[in-house]
Amino acid sequence: MFCPKCGSILRPKDKGGKKILYCSCGFSKNPTEEDVSTQIKETATGTRKIEIVENIDANPRVKIRCEKCGNNLASYWTQQTRGADEPETRFFRCTKCNHTWREYA
Repeated sequence: MFCPKCGSILRPKDKGGKKILYCSCGFSKNPTEEDVSTQIKETATGTRKIEIVENIDANPRVKIRCEKCGNNLASYWTQQTRGADEPETRFFRCTKCNHTWREYA
C-alpha cells in the first residue's frame, strides 16, 4: 500500500493497542479487512495458550494471474537469492488463496 499524499510505502504500527498503517509524511489509516489477515495459533505445553497473529500485507500489489486459483491480483517483493552479479528474484503471493510463486529475471 502506498500513501495517497506522497507515494511512500505505508508501514504497519501499533497505536493505542490497534494496528494502523502510517507514512513519514503524517498520513495514517486503519487497515481494511482486505489488508489484514488473522491467524489463531494454539500451543500445547500443559496449559492452553492462544496467540492471535495479525498479518498486515504492506507489499505493493500488481495485476498478475495466479496459477492456482486464477485470481488476477497478487502482492510482490524482491529478494537477492543468487550471486550479487545475478538479478534479484521476484516473489508473488496471491491475495485470494495465498499461493506463493517466484519469477527469475
